[in-house]
Amino acid sequence: MEAIIKTNKGVMKATFFDKDAPKTVANFVKLAKSGYYDGLKWHRVIDDFVIQGGCPNSKDGAKGSPGTGGPGYQIDCETKGENQFHDKGVLSMAHAGKNTGGSQFFVVHSRRNTSHLDGVHTCFGKLTEGEDVLDSIREKDTIDSIEIID
Repeated sequence: MEAIIKTNKGVMKATFFDKDAPKTVANFVKLAKSGYYDGLKWHRVIDDFVIQGGCPNSKDGAKGSPGTGGPGYQIDCETKGENQFHDKGVLSMAHAGKNTGGSQFFVVHSRRNTSHLDGVHTCFGKLTEGEDVLDSIREKDTIDSIEIID
């Protein structure tokens, strides 16, 4: 299974870590297939660190501060698998503490500043294409849609 993440800056493709993070992957796939991510913004962009999106409060007209919203439920962290290293291009679940993730996720810019996230945030996929798009994303750029290819 793969994700095609369409942004206003171009397309990124990712494969999932189904064996390492099956519940996180299933949650992301469910949200993507429902159109949940369509039109949301990358609300947090830190050079040489990550781009973060998936907050419903980042959508035009939404109430609440970007970075504070979620889908109305929380999922457990899955940090014990083999692929739990925050290398460039890795998709990882954002959270406000253990087992509080939901819809917000980030994509890693560089391993240089992310090793402290290993074993804390669930890595659930990795880019196979589009690192140039990853590097071009700026705060308030959009996630146009996320297509799941089974």
